[in-house]
Amino acid sequence: MTETLSGATDIHVHLMPDRLMTAIRGALNDAAGWEFPHPTDREQMEAHLREHGVERYCALPYAHKPGIADDLNDWVLDRAADSEMCLPFATVHGDDEVGAVVEAAFEAGARGLKFQCPVQEVGPDDPRLDPAFELAAEYDRPILFHAGTAPMFRDSPHVGVDAFRSFLESYPDVRACAAHMGAFETAEFIDVARNHDNVFLDTCFAMSTAVGDYMEFDPSDVDDAVFEELSGRIMYGSDYPNIPHQYRAEHEGLLERDLSDAAFEALFSGAADRFLGER
Repeated sequence: MTETLSGATDIHVHLMPDRLMTAIRGALNDAAGWEFPHPTDREQMEAHLREHGVERYCALPYAHKPGIADDLNDWVLDRAADSEMCLPFATVHGDDEVGAVVEAAFEAGARGLKFQCPVQEVGPDDPRLDPAFELAAEYDRPILFHAGTAPMFRDSPHVGVDAFRSFLESYPDVRACAAHMGAFETAEFIDVARNHDNVFLDTCFAMSTAVGDYMEFDPSDVDDAVFEELSGRIMYGSDYPNIPHQYRAEHEGLLERDLSDAAFEALFSGAADRFLGER
C-alpha cells in the first residue's frame, strides 16, 4: 500500500471555456442536483492537481452540437501550449466535417480523441465517426469514450458494451478507453478488456470513495485481482473539476488497495503512458 500520489497522470480531466463548463454543470445540476466546488480556470486547476501529486493530465473536451469542435479544440490546444502539465485531446461532433476537424487537431498536436457518447449522441459504432477512427489509427492516437450507461444514461442508444465491442471489431489497432470503468456494465467491460489488448479502462468517479452518494455503484465490487490482472490497462482518472466531491475521494480508495508496487505504478502512471503511446 502507498499513502500519497506522486508523479501521477490523471487521464480524465475537463478543460473547456467557462461558458461551456457552466452549461455542463447546469445540466448536471438539473438532472442530478450536483454542485461543483472546484475551479475551472486552468492555473487554479493545475495548482490543485499538483497539491495532490498529479504531474500531468489529459484535457478532454467534447462538442455537444455541430459546428463548435474546431474552435473548442483550438482553445484547448492554446491552453495546453502554456502548460507543463496539460496533454490536450480533441473532439468532433458526428454532424461536422469529421475528417477535416480531426486531422486539423492532430496536426496541431492533439494527443487523442474524447467522445462523451450519450451527450454528443454519437456512439462508438456510429458510422459518421469512421473518418475520425481511421485518422486515429493513421496517427496512432488513442480514443477515450464515455461508453457506459452511468450515471444517468441507461436509456441512451449511444452507449453500452455492445457498441464498444463493435468499434473494436472494426478498429482492432486503435487504443480505446472506456471511462468510468464502463459503469454500469463494469463486469462486461472488464471482460472485453481481458480479451482485447488495445482496451483500457479509467477509474474516474466510479472508483471514488464518494460514488455511493451519487449513483448506485460499489467500488469494492471490482476486486484487487482485476487491477493486478489488467495492470497496465487500468488508468487513474478523476473527472475533475466536474465532480461534486473533494478531489482526494478519487484516489484515496485506490491508494488503500492491497496492490503490488507494479500495479500501483501502472495505475497511476504506466498505463497512461501506454495509452498515450509513450511505451
